[in-house]
Order: sequence, then structure tokens, then C-alpha cells
Amino acid sequence: MISPRLTLLCSPVCVMLRLVLSRTCCQAVTEVNRSAYPTFSSGFRAFTTSSPTWGKAADNASVVTYSQLKSMLSNSDIQLFDVRNPDEYQAGRIPQAVNIPLGTLEESLKLTPERFQQKFDMKAPKKNDDNIVFHCRSGNRSAKALGIAHQLGFSRARHYAGGYAEWAEHEGK
Repeated sequence: MISPRLTLLCSPVCVMLRLVLSRTCCQAVTEVNRSAYPTFSSGFRAFTTSSPTWGKAADNASVVTYSQLKSMLSNSDIQLFDVRNPDEYQAGRIPQAVNIPLGTLEESLKLTPERFQQKFDMKAPKKNDDNIVFHCRSGNRSAKALGIAHQLGFSRARHYAGGYAEWAEHEGK
């Protein structure tokens, strides 16, 4: 038979051990889900976190580099959407970028082509367009925007991972 004194000592230790094991187990399941289901988890993360390591594009085909962006801009072959807040956009922007803050992106991409044209003074992007590019300050919000766009069927959309910070550095701003 276990003594009452031993039971009192074991109880807090057991509770702490259960807590540590359950937390470790949850973290392991989260990591497995993150790597096994990148499409679902990246879309889910777009709505649940602003962590810099979450919400990144799943593959390099979805990422536009600085030189690719420059080329697209010089050819006027781009639909560039700045998903930063309006005050950030006003403080400095990439030429030809249209400001659609991340918080309003989904509803904006769901607008009719006529309503989109009225609201943003540009032609609405089509789901099969391959020149849609999102950008933000450093690539986190644009990766989330990319997840939202992909969920809505804009499967060829991409994002500029370097963001305005990289742009300004290259452009000497």
C-alpha cells in the first residue's frame, strides 16, 4: 500500500509529467501536420498567426525574385498587389502596385469584375492569370495573401518574398 505522504509528493510530479508529455505530443502532431499538409496548414495559418516562420509559400515556383519583379514591371506584365496597411503604402511603394490590405483581400478578390474595376481602378485579376504578384514589407503577409488567393482558385498567383524592404534596399530608398 502507498503511504499518504508519498501520494501527496507524487501527485504534483504526475500532473507536471502529464502536462509536459501532452504538450510535447501536441507539438509533435503540429509539426507533422505542418509538413504533411502544407496547403491546408498554410491557409489555416493565414488566419491564425502572424509568426514569421508560418504562412510561407510552399515552393519556390510561387516566389518572385527582385530581378523577376523588375523585369515584369519594365514589361508592364504584372498585376502587383501591395497587401500592407494603407499608411505603409503611403509611406513608400513599388511602382504599379495597388493597395489591397491583407484584411480585405479575400472579399476584394471575390468582387465582380465590374465592382473590382470601380473600387481599385484596374481590371480584375482572372483565376488563370500568371502575372498576379502580392507583396508586403518583408514577405510574411504576402505569403498569407498567396494562400488566400490559392484557396480562391488563383492557382498561378505568386508573391515577392523580399517585400518592400528588399525593394527599397535595391532601389536606394
